Amino acid sequence: MTFGMNPRLFAVCGTRPDAIKMAPVILELKKHSDIQTVVIASGQHREILEQVFHQFNIRAHLNLEVMKHGQPLAEMTANILQRFEHAVQNQQPDMVIAQGDTTTTFCAGLTAFYAKIPFAHVEAGLRTPTIDAPFPEEFNRRAVGLFAKLHFPPTASAAKNLLREGAPKDSVLITGNTAIDALLETTRGPAQNEPCKGRMMLVTTHRRENWGEPQKRICRAIHRILETFSDVHVVLPMHPNPIVREVLRAAFQNDPRVSLIEPPEYGPFANLMRSAHLILTDSGGIQEEAPALGKPVLVLREETERPEGIEAGNAVLVGSDENKIFEQASKLLGDETYYSKMSTARNPYGDGKAAQRIVARIRTFFGLPAEEISPFEPMP
Repeated sequence: MTFGMNPRLFAVCGTRPDAIKMAPVILELKKHSDIQTVVIASGQHREILEQVFHQFNIRAHLNLEVMKHGQPLAEMTANILQRFEHAVQNQQPDMVIAQGDTTTTFCAGLTAFYAKIPFAHVEAGLRTPTIDAPFPEEFNRRAVGLFAKLHFPPTASAAKNLLREGAPKDSVLITGNTAIDALLETTRGPAQNEPCKGRMMLVTTHRRENWGEPQKRICRAIHRILETFSDVHVVLPMHPNPIVREVLRAAFQNDPRVSLIEPPEYGPFANLMRSAHLILTDSGGIQEEAPALGKPVLVLREETERPEGIEAGNAVLVGSDENKIFEQASKLLGDETYYSKMSTARNPYGDGKAAQRIVARIRTFFGLPAEEISPFEPMP
């Protein structure tokens, strides 16, 4: 395959995590005038995606505006495919790049495959044993692994997954996670003090598999933690989805030690993580970011595609089991030795140079000269 003097690359984002993890790559690409970088937002998330773009001074050249409240997954998928195909036909990119496991990433990759355009996958190779856990993300990332031309796994175990599935060795580059690039840049300055007294427990829960009764169990566990530890307060950013908000408001709107807040912009949220004593989350990205800040994590999921944090001792998988959540949180809040062991475990996810490695590999793919970057090694 041959390319012109200035190959055109579509950098695609759909959700807030997409934007956070693609921002370092987009900013690094902007340094290279011999590559035309076109930023495309699908609109899978709206306001919270724009927050991240604002944080990193990124502007989308095109917004597909696919999101509608209550939109079924199949309808959203069809909308992204149709609108992204139109953009591809109009501008004829030489490569499409996207990250992770969102519906936007799957649709962008599938459209590129149909058009015989190389697709580069950031945060490639993450896997759980079950194709519908998390749903639909596990299917999305497995499917993308079938047609991506460049795979950028963040860790050695993610790379092994890809090689085991048949990805050519020369298409796989271990980079570290771009989320750590973004986090280290955002938290470079001094920390701002969290205004509440006592120990702050940061909680995020929004994943589809936790909707309904699982989320109610999580809320009951949080109530038990607050009853047991009088110095603990909770900060809980609420995902925009009404299904999530309804449960959280019913559980906590009258509790003075629980702050239900709108999703902060990325910078303030990074500072919240920095100020937290303990983090409970079903977010994939936070599982990666918290170890870089020395924060123990209880993972509110039955399975995780990020086993490195569990293996390193940064995180514990508790699912939505009320008793497991309460017991592990109590251990961390009540046992200083146990807390210290988790908070000082090595960070397996990144060193702040992932975007440089990704862009260097893209340049060599296009036949352009590229800077040599040292291989990623997990931080001690």
